[in-house]
Amino acid sequence: MDVVIFIGSESDSEIAQDAIEILKKFEVPFALEITSAHRSPERTLRLVRQAEAEGAEIFIAVAGKAAHLAGVVASHTIRPVIGVPVESGGLGGLDALLSTVQMPRGIPVATMGTGKTGAANAALLAVEILALKKPALREKLVDHKKTMAAQVEADSEKLKETL
Repeated sequence: MDVVIFIGSESDSEIAQDAIEILKKFEVPFALEITSAHRSPERTLRLVRQAEAEGAEIFIAVAGKAAHLAGVVASHTIRPVIGVPVESGGLGGLDALLSTVQMPRGIPVATMGTGKTGAANAALLAVEILALKKPALREKLVDHKKTMAAQVEADSEKLKETL
């Protein structure tokens, strides 16, 4: 597997689904595990070590509230970690965003926006990182960007027809 997605709880699986769909679209091998920085710290460490031994190149950590999962993962690996804060509770995800983005010096975590868009962008960033060494992925990314641009033009023409 190239990418491992960790979610902090089962309730985060809906957010991770957008990342999963993108990794599947680009045919990037991945694994998904539920683990918690607070409720199962030994499991988290064991999963990081196991994923590294199996060749994982990038970790995506999806978590809400205190959202320490990305930082804990980053503290145990030298591979890139991408954090996705989850909107939850009364703070609308601001707590998770700040917890994910405010890493101590020396423990970098690339932090995406909150929720499903953040998960999708995390997967795309992972694909971009992998594409540095995989020409086939580079071509798929180029095609993906062309498709997005063509869709914008098609949507614009469709809108003009309704005026």
